[in-house]
Amino acid sequence: MNGLFVIVVAAVVLVIGYIGYGRWLAKSWGVDEDALTPAVRMEDGHDFAPASRFTVFAHQFSSICGAGPVTGTIVAMMFGWLPVLLWVLVGGIFFGAVHDFGALYASVKNNGKSLGQLIEKYIGRTGRRLFLLFSFLFCCIVVAAFTSMVAGTFKMSVGEAGVLDVARSYPAGAAGTISILFTFVAILFGWMCRRYELSGWKQFAFAVLLIAAMFFLGMLFPIYLSLNAWIAVVMVYLVFASAMPIQTLKQPRDYLTTIMMVAMIACAVVGIVVLGVSGKATMTAPMVVSSQTLDALSAKGNYLFPVLFVSVACGALSGFHSLVSSGTSSKQVSNEADALPVGFGAMVLESFVGVLAVVVAAIMFSDMNTAGTGALNSGAASTPFQIFAAGVARGMTAIGINSSFATVFMTMNVSALALTSLDAVARIARTSFQEFFLKTNDAGEEAGEGSLAYRVVTNVWFATFVTLAIGLSLTFGGYLNIWPLFGASNQLLGGMTMITLAVFCKATGRKGWMLYLPVTFLLCSTFTSLAMSAYGCVTALAAGMTVDVLATKGLQLVFAVLLMALGLIVAYNCLKELFTTEAGSMPDEEPEWSELGCKHVAARAAEDASSGAASAAARA
Repeated sequence: MNGLFVIVVAAVVLVIGYIGYGRWLAKSWGVDEDALTPAVRMEDGHDFAPASRFTVFAHQFSSICGAGPVTGTIVAMMFGWLPVLLWVLVGGIFFGAVHDFGALYASVKNNGKSLGQLIEKYIGRTGRRLFLLFSFLFCCIVVAAFTSMVAGTFKMSVGEAGVLDVARSYPAGAAGTISILFTFVAILFGWMCRRYELSGWKQFAFAVLLIAAMFFLGMLFPIYLSLNAWIAVVMVYLVFASAMPIQTLKQPRDYLTTIMMVAMIACAVVGIVVLGVSGKATMTAPMVVSSQTLDALSAKGNYLFPVLFVSVACGALSGFHSLVSSGTSSKQVSNEADALPVGFGAMVLESFVGVLAVVVAAIMFSDMNTAGTGALNSGAASTPFQIFAAGVARGMTAIGINSSFATVFMTMNVSALALTSLDAVARIARTSFQEFFLKTNDAGEEAGEGSLAYRVVTNVWFATFVTLAIGLSLTFGGYLNIWPLFGASNQLLGGMTMITLAVFCKATGRKGWMLYLPVTFLLCSTFTSLAMSAYGCVTALAAGMTVDVLATKGLQLVFAVLLMALGLIVAYNCLKELFTTEAGSMPDEEPEWSELGCKHVAARAAEDASSGAASAAARA
């Protein structure tokens, strides 16, 4: 089948899903564009920072669109590309987009509370503590994995004699330079936009100019560093990305990164169009694998259910997204109407990235492979990211783009997919650590009072240090032993989010029936996957308890049992509240205000009154 046809059909389906189902959902839940959002009312210059629709969309999209939509979809192609494509489309619209939008909207209607704080309000304090502990540990593991991934993308290649291989290292070195520039340029870009009130096309044009300059300098002056050196660079960056005010670094960096990633999507689409028109975009990978292949996969524990749905993750649904929606994006949305394009729209675009990954991998099937997955034949590449990057770069050269630039551009985008999620997850881990110790459930609480110990554990910089110290220790040893459980834990997080949203909808008198099927399916697939993992670990331990087996399967078994126990406790408490809570018994929270929020709202009101009076005088 021609990949161009698949891209067009998928795009139409996703657009219809956004316009039809997304808008219906927003109307059903009662999005009020006249209501003042927490970002406006509770502005504090650090976490609560109102921003334009595109700026918040850029933050949401760049934070959630990590490694998952590329890696997960290509790995799941061991079952054929059609099952993956169908799950990305159906799951993206009816599961993932609802999940992301729901978490964002529920947080906005509750003064910017994070998911853990929402769980305490609607479920109970015990559920909040358990969830925050799970969230913190989950994020630390992701910090370790993505730090290793980013550093591995940028590291230099050394030849057999131990000498730098410049030819092989150039794309990574150039991308590394560009990534470092991104950090400092983002701070400058954010300051310039605030200082000179740049917005709209002026802000966009300035951003494009800066991106072009960074690529020019990066390709002229590549930086060649070892893996450990890049790990150190990434960790230093994370210190500031997770602790600094969000509008200083994270917000402008996400704006710049999203422009680059949207350009990547556009290049991929145009490349597939050109290849498709010339007959070079045939998807040679199996549409659905044979029954013999399915049996062989099942013999290795790779059953279609639940492995397909756990593996695809971010392309269809990811529990991590709820942490971004409720933890950071809800504190930047300046109008409730923006919640739909930010929450629902960003997920739909990410699903489209998942579709692109499927199509690119299927086209590249004949000469590239995904090592160890059985998805593609042996050839030039060995990882999903390499396949995706090489495939898109091939499409870019087909439309006349210089091959060297295309390679550097895709290397930078591959790193950006992981790096923008990495700084978001580091920030969320830091806030989860702080919230675990907070005495109240107030999203705007500051750690300025209390005992010395309380002020220390709730301090931004201390929480950042603890988070990154754990992440760094796991980077050098440990996270790979439990990484196989990442998919199940991620989907378990999604299930806990959806069931919390169901309680929120019932308690506030909103429709919530559209969440019941996704909740049931997610919990079933998650617990099935965890049970299968636990059984496999027990079998391996029974066969022989060597040191290596204890360090891997033994540790995985402990985490699998803990995850199942946590999931059962939270699910039980949520279901109990869902059945016992009276519909409409808990109205939306009374609006809270900060001193800065009061000041800015009053100033805008005065400006509006002045301009209204001037207009009236002019008409008179």
